[in-house]
Amino acid sequence: MSAERILKGMLIFVPIALIAKLANADPLLIFILACLGIIPLADLIGEATEEIAHHTGPKVGGLLNATLGNAAELIITILAIQAGLLDLVKASIVGSIIGNLLLVMGFSLVLGGLKHGIQKFDARQAGLNATLLILAVVALVVPSLFDAAIKVNKAAEFGMSEGVAVVMIILYVLSIIYSFSHQNSEPADAIEREAIEPEAKWSVRTAALVLVGTTIGIVLLSEALVGAVEHVTATLGLSEFFIGIIVIPLVGNIAEHIVAVQVALKNKMELSLAVSVGSSLQVALFVAPVLVFITLLITGQPLLLVFSTFELIAIFATVLIAAFIALDGESNWLEGAMLLAVYVIIAIAFFYLPTVGGTVPHP
Repeated sequence: MSAERILKGMLIFVPIALIAKLANADPLLIFILACLGIIPLADLIGEATEEIAHHTGPKVGGLLNATLGNAAELIITILAIQAGLLDLVKASIVGSIIGNLLLVMGFSLVLGGLKHGIQKFDARQAGLNATLLILAVVALVVPSLFDAAIKVNKAAEFGMSEGVAVVMIILYVLSIIYSFSHQNSEPADAIEREAIEPEAKWSVRTAALVLVGTTIGIVLLSEALVGAVEHVTATLGLSEFFIGIIVIPLVGNIAEHIVAVQVALKNKMELSLAVSVGSSLQVALFVAPVLVFITLLITGQPLLLVFSTFELIAIFATVLIAAFIALDGESNWLEGAMLLAVYVIIAIAFFYLPTVGGTVPHP
């Protein structure tokens, strides 16, 4: 059975999860059903945006893909902000970055390398993306380190996060402009299923209706998922950090991950890296700073771009090894295995990471 059929079959979990929530079933069961239901809905969002891209052209379609590529995860984090689970929100930002660079890129390199041997891609674009990743790490690390000196001044603390967020958004916009003006192919962060399905199957109206319907479904399931988080952490003994770093990124991005692996198996490594690396850049340079201002609108105070020491170590290690692997313009299965090994090590570390008073200490 193909991955697409499996994802479509998983739609059955959407009504089951909603019924379980209405029936006040066990929160752990609701959490699991909501996760399973969000996965196919996230896939449908991706499919609908790509169908619209067939009608609008590659540049507008690429921008639409870039905007909605992390829609499911963004919805989950917005509802988590409303619930006051800010540690979960920041952990999901970290989880998206390391998940795309280690898990998705790792599987793509392993499976693509086993099938095709050494695979090549544009070293110049890979080098540019590696530089942007390192810059994104700097943008996340600086507020975290300087916060220890200025947190007695709340206005300065908020101003620093807001200022850094504005700079990150501007840089993300500039990277899109550069991508449009210096590439003949589609933008680097577009998930191009045209490699698999060359013609549009839906009209714009159908795609738009699917997009609206799936977004509403994800909102409802995300509300159920977020509402069950505290019970799940207490029942299973897991921290919000583990759920945010491992579980939520997997649920929100698994359909996108499958596309990256599929195109790697077709020996289209540039496209595969555009999905994994491009998605990480989108989260670091766009989603994270946007959440700063969304939190300001919802709670009256911005989300501080201040991460724990453990999260900073995970991000730094992830970007460092991913950048080294991408710089030479070629990949093999062993490099993919290295990425997967780092991901497993980080997952194990966060699984056993204790919390102090419900939070992890910050630098």
